[in-house]
Amino acid sequence: MSNDRRDFLKKSALLGLVGLGKNLLGEEKLSHLETVSNKIAGTDNAFTLPKLPYAYNALEPFIDAKTMEIHYTKHHQAYVNKLNETPSTNIDYLSSDDVKCSHIDKTTSAVMRNNLGGHFNHSLFWTLLKPNPESKANLPEGKIAKAIEAEFKSFDDLKKEFSEKALKIFGSGWCWLIKTNEGKLKIITTPNQDNPLMNLENEKGKPVLALDVWEHAYYLKYQNKRVDYITGWWNIVNWNKVEELYSQ
Repeated sequence: MSNDRRDFLKKSALLGLVGLGKNLLGEEKLSHLETVSNKIAGTDNAFTLPKLPYAYNALEPFIDAKTMEIHYTKHHQAYVNKLNETPSTNIDYLSSDDVKCSHIDKTTSAVMRNNLGGHFNHSLFWTLLKPNPESKANLPEGKIAKAIEAEFKSFDDLKKEFSEKALKIFGSGWCWLIKTNEGKLKIITTPNQDNPLMNLENEKGKPVLALDVWEHAYYLKYQNKRVDYITGWWNIVNWNKVEELYSQ
């Protein structure tokens, strides 16, 4: 059988599966099925750049418009592009991105580990930021505020520990506030594009707050002054999203 004939039969079978799924599941529930069939058939991408929830200049003066534009359209887009070029043997394309990350372990290729991590981490990071042009006090409320007080004694103590750990990351990486399996809050760091969902040596947990400390996240505005970037970032943390993630 020729390669063209084989490809035709493969794509026909996948399209037939999608058609059957529409009848059984309905349009809305079929999105993941169509995504994975398109990935295999080569008709579309399995991974896409999520819509940025604000304009590039919305986070000023704490993150400048040019940094946001480059970070989003160049760095994050590069992770998405690389993922769609890279076949994987242990990633379930029907699953959510957090479940995909939980499949990453030491046997996973560096390309998949770095780019899936980069895509997930940034997709989450964008939602954890919100505009604060008037530099108003930005404090957690609700359940997350009570949990912070219970675990760290005060919000100021959380800020101090989190900022110190973010500042001490050698090279590139992320600082996280996670919810452990026991329901406790804990601050951890990961190198490169690793995250707390992956089956690696770092402590696992559900991310509820994340800070990107790669130089491309701040260098245009802050140069080598990571501490100034971290200090400014506290003004634009989206505590409503943190509360949502913590309460789920």
